[in-house]
Amino acid sequence: MTAADTGADGTDMAAGIKDVAREAGVSVGTVSNVINRPDRVSDEVRARVHAAIRSLGYVRSESARQLRAGRSRMLGLLVMDTANPFFAALARGAEDVARRADLGVMVCNSAEDVSAEESYVSLFAEQRVRGALLATTDPAGTPWRLLGRQGIPFVLVDRVVDEAEACSVAVDDVAGGLLAGRHLLDAGHRRVAYVRGPDRLQQVRDRRTGLLRALEEAGGTADDLVELDVDRLDVGAGRDAGARLLGLAPRPTAVFCANDLLALGLLQTVHAAGVRVPEELAVVGYDDIEFAEASLIPLTSVRQPAAEMGRLATELLLEESGAAPEDHRHRRIVLQPELVVRRSSLGR
Repeated sequence: MTAADTGADGTDMAAGIKDVAREAGVSVGTVSNVINRPDRVSDEVRARVHAAIRSLGYVRSESARQLRAGRSRMLGLLVMDTANPFFAALARGAEDVARRADLGVMVCNSAEDVSAEESYVSLFAEQRVRGALLATTDPAGTPWRLLGRQGIPFVLVDRVVDEAEACSVAVDDVAGGLLAGRHLLDAGHRRVAYVRGPDRLQQVRDRRTGLLRALEEAGGTADDLVELDVDRLDVGAGRDAGARLLGLAPRPTAVFCANDLLALGLLQTVHAAGVRVPEELAVVGYDDIEFAEASLIPLTSVRQPAAEMGRLATELLLEESGAAPEDHRHRRIVLQPELVVRRSSLGR
């Protein structure tokens, strides 16, 4: 390192582009071309500059690059629960598309807390992200309206809104609830429970709507549905719901859970109590996360294509934040769910 690379306190300072140019014996402009427009530089000069970069450990300043370019190379992704494998798969899909576009993804977890969602959206605005993917809980839509006022493009994921408001990518959750309900009723179950999760979530309400439609098709009514409310969508809440289910008399013979984590927690509780699944209790979840098939009793689940949702949402976001955003038209993409039948609901 040269003297210019040592701070006043004697510690090494990060090498800059001028240091690389001096080491390689070229101009700063040539180094910039090697990094950003390598086709303009000869093979011999490129080799010298790259050797200098390696020797000095030079890393270009992304913040400075963004300041010059006037736009960020980072996307924001806000999800309700990073511990839920559904959102992990969604993030992988988003990252696949972002990586191909030479962009990064900043993933933030709100833990289903509306105030945390607002804080993270403010962070996205402060960082001037190129755009944001939002899978949020706030029923009033505060997070995306905050971004809209900042002029930052966004796409809603796992939530359907009017196309006039924003782009959105989701699964038809009413159809998913209908699939689960028909499956259980076709197997002869007439007393069915629904572990519903927080009612503020449209997905939870839509899955219940589909289940009720299946009941009505079979000649039943809403009064025939046993509902177990929980305030979270995690395994612990599923265990609590399972304990309450065991105390019901008469006990339902089938349970549909608003997501797989609830179903897995419920399975743990009823199995520990000696209830035979599916002989005494059929269980169906939602999302078809990786652990559904790997469960002690493989779980029947309504599959959401989480990774595809992440990919599609990111493609829409890149289109809206691209070179000609004025040509962008909001789109609403609604994917269809699929019932994946496993042992937890087979036979009585």
